Amino acid sequence: MPIYEYHCNDCGEDFERLVFGSEKPDCLLCDSSKVNKMMSSCGFVSKGGNGGTTRTAASDSSCGGCAASSCTGCGN
Repeated sequence: MPIYEYHCNDCGEDFERLVFGSEKPDCLLCDSSKVNKMMSSCGFVSKGGNGGTTRTAASDSSCGGCAASSCTGCGN
């Protein structure tokens, strides 16, 4: 069960929520149901050529752009 980030259109609160199935949560601050799922950045650890670990976040990669109104990964 993934944790998603949401933005409330009524009060502007950003929050995270563990979501089961197609559940759509209400805002944790004002209980509004007018929330949008936000794009999240993710990270991973990989072994480099010399055996060391390298941490890379999605925001480090080049962004192709999108139509989202907010993006925690690239700030667009």
